[in-house]
Amino acid sequence: MRVFVTGATGFVGSAIVRELLSAGHQVLGLARSDAAADALLKAGAAAHRGELADTASLAVGAQACDGVIHTAFHHDFSAHAAAAEMDRRAIKALACVLEGSGRPFVSTSVTMLLAHARPATEDTAVPADSANPRAGAEALMDTAAGRGVRASVVRLPPSVHGAGDYGFVPALVAIARRKGFSAYIGEGANRWPAVHRLDAARLFRLALESALPGAHLHAVAEEGLALRTIAEAVGAGLGVPVRSISADEAPAHFEWLTRFVAADNPASSALTRSSLGWQPQEPELLADIRDGGYFA
Repeated sequence: MRVFVTGATGFVGSAIVRELLSAGHQVLGLARSDAAADALLKAGAAAHRGELADTASLAVGAQACDGVIHTAFHHDFSAHAAAAEMDRRAIKALACVLEGSGRPFVSTSVTMLLAHARPATEDTAVPADSANPRAGAEALMDTAAGRGVRASVVRLPPSVHGAGDYGFVPALVAIARRKGFSAYIGEGANRWPAVHRLDAARLFRLALESALPGAHLHAVAEEGLALRTIAEAVGAGLGVPVRSISADEAPAHFEWLTRFVAADNPASSALTRSSLGWQPQEPELLADIRDGGYFA
């Protein structure tokens, strides 16, 4: 099938493009620059010039394809609400084009939207009173599933790791390098789920090919690693001390990352594995931190 991919040159999106091409699909990737277009062409995909805020360009790309995978998101946490609103507008535009067609539409969400302290499952709903700006995106996909779109959602964990990672773990490394020690909050028993980006890419392909309308899927290879364990891996890699800090000290130390470092967000992927036959195969997070170039 021919697949329109937003975020096609991003950390996860570029892996999805390669996964789709290797499985025999054709890819039309959204490109907002000449450099992005060139990267897609070199990968073996076609490029569609446009950007996330240009919903008309998104509609044209979706109309030209047999299915859509939407991974683009502006990860600017100083303007998180605006980024989430842009995401909702993009989902609406893409879903409108696909309405009544039965074509697949896979969008991206995050496990951080779900209730903490117990392993969230694929059936766990986003709390109705959630203050997270991204909370409304899944509801839009559920609506699309009821309007003749084979719409599904892949929830990504806070750590999607692998070569080229520029997410939360590299941010922890940068903070520890700058402060001279690697920290966790309190006992550091709160947990992050994790997945390698290549395993996540395989799940997006499987969702495109086989997910049922309204499916919520978890790209979770590891249900939950204690933040203390992650901090210890960072400390070992940098050769710096590891220590606990209080909740009151955390904002000055972790800055914008504080609410993520404080989150307890274990998540299961048992239903995803059984429904789609997805089995993670790549290195786990601690091995990747140790061997994956995070301290170069």
